[in-house]
Amino acid sequence: MKNYNSNSFKHAFTMIELVFVIVALGIIAAIAMPKIDRDLKQEAADSILSDIRYTQHMALVDFRQSFDNAQWQRSFWEITFESCGSGSGLFTGIGSDKDYEGDTDKEEAAIDPANGKPMFWTNTASCTNGGDSTVSDRIFITKKFGITSVTGTGGCAGLKHIGFDHLGRPHIGFSGSGAPDYASYMSSTCTFTFTMSDGDTFAINIEPESGHAFIVTQQDS
Repeated sequence: MKNYNSNSFKHAFTMIELVFVIVALGIIAAIAMPKIDRDLKQEAADSILSDIRYTQHMALVDFRQSFDNAQWQRSFWEITFESCGSGSGLFTGIGSDKDYEGDTDKEEAAIDPANGKPMFWTNTASCTNGGDSTVSDRIFITKKFGITSVTGTGGCAGLKHIGFDHLGRPHIGFSGSGAPDYASYMSSTCTFTFTMSDGDTFAINIEPESGHAFIVTQQDS
C-alpha cells in the first residue's frame, strides 16, 4: 500500500492571490509611468553634456591652430545648437573651422565614436523626419529627445554655441576673429537652457577658465 506524503503535492496560487499580484503590478506600473518622461529628459541632458565634453576633448587632443595665421582662433573646436530648415527642429553640430572661412561644414566635423559618422549637418531641409543618414543620428535633438529650443545666458547670453581652445578653455563669438587677441575668452559661467516639447526644461552650466560642464542641480554629473 502506498503512503502519500503531503509535502509531495505542488501548491498553486489561489484566485485571490492572483488578483493581489495583478493589483500590485498595476500600482507599480502607475508609479513607474511618470518616470518615463523624466528619464527622457535625463537622457537628453546626459547626451548633450557628453557632447559638450567631447567637444572640449577634441580641442585638447586635435590641435588645429596655426599661430602664424592671424585668424587662428576661428579654428577652435565648437559645439552649436542650430535650427533645421523650415523650422523643423534643432540639431547639434561639433566641428572645427580648420580653413578659417568663418563657418564649419560636415567635412570639418567631429566623428561620432559610436558609428563613425560626422556630427554636423549643413542641409537646410527638415531634420525631424530622419534627417541625413550619412551623419550621426544623435545630433537631431528635436527628433531624438523632443527639445524645441535652446537659450544661452550668462557668459553665452543670446548665443547657441561655445568653443574651446587648445587648453580646454571656453570661448564665444570667435568665428569672425581677425586677430589673436583672445577677445572671445568667456569670463563668466555660461548656462544653456533646453526646453522639451512638454514645456519641461533642463540646464547645463559651463564654467570659465576650466570649461567644466555639468547639469544644473546635478553637480556631480
